[in-house]
Amino acid sequence: MRPPLLAGLAVLSALGLSACSEKASDNLDNAGSAIGNDVSNAVDDAGNSIDNGLDRAGAAIDKGADRIGTATDRAADDAKREGREAREDVGASLEKAGADLRNDNH
Repeated sequence: MRPPLLAGLAVLSALGLSACSEKASDNLDNAGSAIGNDVSNAVDDAGNSIDNGLDRAGAAIDKGADRIGTATDRAADDAKREGREAREDVGASLEKAGADLRNDNH
């Protein structure tokens, strides 16, 4: 009677190990899926952060370019005004010199 009992226990043990093995396999699959999802989410988050950073950098560059353009326009306007004033000053000085020369000759 012992050999059939031992054989039955061996079959039950094998089935029990098989069931544990399936649970372990399921747990391992679930853990692998969870890790895969976490990695995927982390990569997506990193990509979004990079995109947002690039958008902010582009906006800062555009803003800086606008400021440079405005400063350049102001500098050009100032140079034109200074040039006009210098011409007027030279013209006035030449007119005064001419008047002085006429007065000295008369």
